[in-house]
Amino acid sequence: MKDWTREQLIDEMEKDQVSVVYFYTPMCGTCQVAKRMLEVTKELFPDFHYGMLDVNYIRELAIQWEIESVPCLMIFRNGVIQEKLYAFHSVEHLFLLFQKYKEV
Repeated sequence: MKDWTREQLIDEMEKDQVSVVYFYTPMCGTCQVAKRMLEVTKELFPDFHYGMLDVNYIRELAIQWEIESVPCLMIFRNGVIQEKLYAFHSVEHLFLLFQKYKEV
């Protein structure tokens, strides 16, 4: 997954697509584990658009979207927040979550 800038995030979420955005902080151990789970799951859903952002650099958006802690995963469809997830649980849990947004 690539690190996005604030501008890339805004661009991506406004498109007619499913965007999976992972919010983290660099020193968070749980964030590193969650990122690994996401890397595995993302291979199964190549049509989604994936990005990640360090919340330290998007403070105003974190407040606006009420990101309470990291790791945080948000799923956007056509610029609208569909899901906000803090507990990643397992790859299977993420797979089932992503399955809901897979284009038929």
